[in-house]
Formats: sequence, C-alpha cells, structure tokens
Amino acid sequence: MSKTEAKILVVDDDIDVLNTARMYLKQQFTLVQIENDPEQIPDHLEREAFDVVLLDMNFKKGDNEGEEGLKWLNRILTIDPNAIVILITAYGEFDLAVKAVKSGATDFLPKPWKNEKLFGTIQSALQLRQSKLEVDRLKSTQKTLSSEIDQKFENFIGESLPIKKVFSLIEKVGPTDANVLILGENGTGKELAARALHRQSERKDKVFINVDLGSISENLFESELFGHVRGAFTDAKEDKPGRFELASGGTLFLDEIGNLSLPLQAKLLTVLQQRKVSRVGSGKEIPVDIRLVCATNMPLYEMVKEGTFRQDLLYRINTVELRMPALAERTEDITLLVRHFIQLYGKKYQKPKMRIDHNTIAKLKKYHWPGNIRELQHAIERAIILADDHKLTADDFVLQPNRSNKRLEEDILDLSEMEKRLILKALDKNNGNVTRAAKDLGIDRLALYRRLQKYGL
Repeated sequence: MSKTEAKILVVDDDIDVLNTARMYLKQQFTLVQIENDPEQIPDHLEREAFDVVLLDMNFKKGDNEGEEGLKWLNRILTIDPNAIVILITAYGEFDLAVKAVKSGATDFLPKPWKNEKLFGTIQSALQLRQSKLEVDRLKSTQKTLSSEIDQKFENFIGESLPIKKVFSLIEKVGPTDANVLILGENGTGKELAARALHRQSERKDKVFINVDLGSISENLFESELFGHVRGAFTDAKEDKPGRFELASGGTLFLDEIGNLSLPLQAKLLTVLQQRKVSRVGSGKEIPVDIRLVCATNMPLYEMVKEGTFRQDLLYRINTVELRMPALAERTEDITLLVRHFIQLYGKKYQKPKMRIDHNTIAKLKKYHWPGNIRELQHAIERAIILADDHKLTADDFVLQPNRSNKRLEEDILDLSEMEKRLILKALDKNNGNVTRAAKDLGIDRLALYRRLQKYGL
C-alpha cells in the first residue's frame, strides 16, 4: 500500500502513546517524528516543515487544566502561522478542546483513539493544510504581480504628446467606476490601457479578467460569459461560473466587442443593465459587481449607422472614450520603444550587448508601421534572433513598402502578401472607409474586418 506524502510530528509525554502512534502512522505517511519533551518542539519545526502536529494537552503529572498544551499551541502558531495542530485530549476535556480550537487548533482527538479515527482526522487536516498553502501561494503571487506593476504606467513607453494625453485621461478616469471604451488600431496597446485603468482604480487589489470576444464562438458565448450548471448541455459535466462572476469585485475587460453579432449584443446589454447573470440551465439570478472596460478596432459609430451595432449598447459601454494613437502618430517614441525591446529580447536570447545605430533608428522612424507597436516589437525580436553580431543595422529589418506605393510589385507570389496589399490599396483609394473598400474588393464589410485583424492593419 502506498503511503500518503506527509510529515507528521507527535508530541506527548507518554512514551507508550508515542510508540503506538508511530507504529501505526509510519504505515500511512512518509515521515513520522515523535517527541516526549515539548521544549524540543521549536527545534523540530526548524528542521522540518511538518504538515500536521499532534499535540498533547497536558505534560505535567496530575495536570488536567490543559494550560501547557495551550501554551505550546500558541508557540507553534507563532513559529508557523499555517501550522495544522490537532490536540490530543483526555476523556472529559471537551471544554478544553473547544478552547483550544478557538485558540487556533485545527481539531482535537480524544484518548484513547481508534486508528481509523486518527487516520481520518489527519487526512482531513492535510486537506486543510494544502488549502492554506495554496491560498498563501496565490496571495504571494498576487503580491509579487502587484509589486511589479506598482508604477502607474510601467508598461507604457513614450513621451510624445499623444501618449501623454492617454496617461492623463487614465489618471482622471481610473479611480472612478465609469465604463470605458478604448478605441484604436490593432497593436496600439489597448489591453495595456485597460490594465492601467484597473491599477488606478479602487479595485486594483481585485481580479482583472480579460475576455477576447472575437475568439468565443456564438454557441459558447453565454456559457463563457454567464456560466452554466451541470447538465445544461452535453459537455456540461460540472457547474462553471462565467467571466462576469469571476470578475465580480474587479474589472472585466471585453476585447474586440465590435465582433459581437446583434443577438449577442442584446444578451450582453441585458446583463450590463441589470448587473445580474443567470447561468445557462439555471433560472437563478446572480448579482455581479464589475468595472467594465471594452475595446475594439472597429468603427462602432459607423456600424451603428449601418445597423450592425446597437446604439443603446454603445451608450452603455462608452461613458468615457479613450483612443490609443497609432505608432505613426507618435514616431518620436520609436527610439524609446526600440531600446526597450532591444533590452527585453537581448536578455531573452542571451544577447545582452545588442545595440542599434542611429541610421537604423532613422529608417524605422520613416516606416508607417501598419501593425503599430506589436509589429515593431516583432521586428526587433526577429532581428535580434537572426543578427550575426551585437549591432543591429538597417539590413536586419525587412519592412514592407508604404501604403503610398501606387502599384503592387509584380514579383510578389505570396498570396497572403498580395491580399494584404490589395486591402491596403483599397483602403487608400477610399480614404480608409471600410465599407467602400469592402465593396471594391468584392467582399462584405465583416469579412474585410476579419482580414484587417488577420494582418494587423
């Protein structure tokens, strides 16, 4: 029979009790230590991280007040606040046991015990121990993550006027609970802005839940956002909370909200109005308390005019609008961004001495960056990976022609590249009007939006 992975310490002044306990527990657990002198408890705890301590209540002859046991219980909990202590009590010491539990003991076990009872009590205590350790681990992780993002805009790099306006708006709106709609092209940092809003808010110590609405299929939308109960549909094998429930108390970030169909928009609007969700398969309403932040690269106002986005939903989500500038609007930040990514990927790929010359930065500044910061980031990463020495030059960057080019290069054979350039040409011809560009390309508007997302345009 395999043993349970656990370390047990038994402290009692009765040698017979100790030996009996050791003989039985060694068959069940990987490590069992016994001790008849409570003064040695600190040394034991220093040498080993015991999962469970079995502690006698009385150590002096004729003593049945339990004060000695309570003293050592407090001492153990001072050394290890997460310690799991089970008190060993004599028959009739029920009041003492209750007092001990109130003082921090996990459970109590009367003498003489039955082995089955001893084993069951320890197993329950081990489960509690694991839960405590997991909670501590999560708290530690949260503390570490929080400390890493203490600076207001640590993940934002830039000193240009457009990005300073973003910083200013986030500082004003962040502390409120106002719904925020973040607009901007792909790759401009909309999620970073959403996280910055969360860090500035009163909810910063609560969760930030990110939902990419563009990746959720229509038939799973309600289950993912509102949750479901067991048996609600074929694969619903257990109850599952939705993203709204998980985000309650914190911030819910709905990315790519422009991708939602009209029926899904209606369902989302109902929940936002009522601030209650009902899991799929259940009629029970669950209140949710969220701060809502949405983002999209789609022209929602134009979509409202076309009847593809609900006006009432738009009003619900855009108490405040925040527009992320394209990289082409903040070229003066390119130098800072380039040096940041060189440091980041130089460390990642063991090339810490990587540098870049001024002529190359000047070339990067002249490029139009249709994929914005994300494209710049990937370009730097690729260049560092492929670089033969520690200095990046213009030859290390393969950049696409500007949109102002009036014709496609005749030698392009890559279908994806040809499609991308045709889309750019159509957008240029129609001054960025997606509907007219889609018509020229012979596809519907939503199909063009999907291609814009695909190519980071």
